[in-house]
Amino acid sequence: MIIRGGIVYDPSNGIFGEEMDLFIDRGKMVEEARGEEIDASGLLVMPGGVDAHAHIAGKKVNTGRIMRPDDSRLGTEPRNGVCRPSTGYTVPNCYAMGYRYARMGYTTAFEAATPILEARHTHEELQEIPIIDKGALTLFGNNWQVMECVRDKDLSKLAAYVAWGLRSARGYGVKIVNPGGGESWGFGTNVKSVNDPVPNFDVTPAEIIRGLAQANELLHLPHSIHLHFNNLGKPGNYTTAIETLDLLKDIKPSRMRQVVHVAHMQFSAYGGTGWRDFESKAPVIADYFNSHNHATMDMGQLLFGSATTMTADAPLEYGNARLTHNKWSNHDIELEESSGVVPMIYSRKMLVNAVQWAVGLELALLVDDPWKVLMTTDHPNGSPFVNYPEVVTLLMSKPKRDAEMASMHEQLQKRTGLGEIQRELDWADIAIMTRAAPARILGLPDKGHLGPGADADITIYNLKPEELDTSQDHSLVKKAISTAMYTIKGGVVVSKDGKILCTPPGRAFWVDAAVPQADTDRLMPDLQEKFAKYYSIQLSNYAVQDAYLPHANVIRAGLSIEPLQEVA
Repeated sequence: MIIRGGIVYDPSNGIFGEEMDLFIDRGKMVEEARGEEIDASGLLVMPGGVDAHAHIAGKKVNTGRIMRPDDSRLGTEPRNGVCRPSTGYTVPNCYAMGYRYARMGYTTAFEAATPILEARHTHEELQEIPIIDKGALTLFGNNWQVMECVRDKDLSKLAAYVAWGLRSARGYGVKIVNPGGGESWGFGTNVKSVNDPVPNFDVTPAEIIRGLAQANELLHLPHSIHLHFNNLGKPGNYTTAIETLDLLKDIKPSRMRQVVHVAHMQFSAYGGTGWRDFESKAPVIADYFNSHNHATMDMGQLLFGSATTMTADAPLEYGNARLTHNKWSNHDIELEESSGVVPMIYSRKMLVNAVQWAVGLELALLVDDPWKVLMTTDHPNGSPFVNYPEVVTLLMSKPKRDAEMASMHEQLQKRTGLGEIQRELDWADIAIMTRAAPARILGLPDKGHLGPGADADITIYNLKPEELDTSQDHSLVKKAISTAMYTIKGGVVVSKDGKILCTPPGRAFWVDAAVPQADTDRLMPDLQEKFAKYYSIQLSNYAVQDAYLPHANVIRAGLSIEPLQEVA
């Protein structure tokens, strides 16, 4: 296939709005090819979008569907000759997930949090999501075996367990959610700082985070640790965020990437002593990211309207339910995690929600380097992913931001500095934050760019960037990027002008990390004892089999054989 004359934004290869032809052969980008031609003259062309943090599969997503029968009636589309039925808005069914990502020009998305025990179901749902490539991050931050290894300062055994856990879950990376807090929740409490001891384990969140970060680097995993801070969602939590980031600034990455990726930073950039004086501390967080290079973040942008919050941070969801008097689901995952689900409605007239809306935008606009900030809504916690075009236009247009702020709570201007920010992002910034940076941060070398050898995932939007003022014409921008003119996945046109043309299955990425056999041999007696004493299933029935990933893409990683150092 040949794509002629597009205005190409490919930041990974230093291409920022150049008119050029693109060539595809056997699902990959090449320097020359023959075949079908698509006329993209003057139109915006980017790599396929990459969503590095969303909740798209697993038991918590299904719980959200069960709790929201009202939601299931939204966004319904009947079966046709190509597509199966679509339902849902904040928690779409599996088929709608794939169709809606593809229509927007996205070709890859990662499930952000899965316990090992429930990973089999996660992969069943991922397998049912058509078109897009995907993967799942594995939860480790409240796992008994992890906390015991950290307590014993046995880094080699910890690395062996992380490798074993990723293999058992067919997981892609290390996710940490409210470390120590989920286990504390089983005893009716929560950790309130990174130095609070976890009941019965004589270990602190700070030690868990550092231990897992060090194990992550020993294993040379493609992605860094992916961290959901303690005290997330609470007034004044920006101090916890800074303190946690400081814990990791001396750790050296084993690859050309960050040491920690912070999930949905918006929910951890709050000031105030309570909800009455709740305010933005985004400038403080942005200053930290501008002066340090070991961390990246995604926005977790909040938008007004319906959402379904779901997280492994069970104490947070209990607080949400008590605060809003909404439905609440609580879940304990044996020796591994806790979680919760609470439906929400965010209102522009509610000051707290308005400040939250502003915080995410401030973060993206105040951090100088767009390679450090990914555009997300923490789907469906801040808003469904179908609203990404709204976020893009807010970042590109100050007039749009000003008009939105004028319709919100009158105290908003006093609680945030968003109205004073003049910066408007351009197409290069957007291409970085939605394509190039997520692929780099996840460690996916064939994604997020259009150089030779890359996956032929391409989006063509029906707008001419050289003729459009994105600041003033934001409504036209939003319309155009909501429905791609062409979405090409692996060299195949899967969507044209919003119509799904075909539904290839997409691949599932997971990481197989090798460790010395001696470390695995030391680990297994611990696991055998835990399964015999505490687990509800047998060890032999625990791991995800390859049959659950018929289109697997396995990435190899592993531990160096050099002498190992203890957890600091």
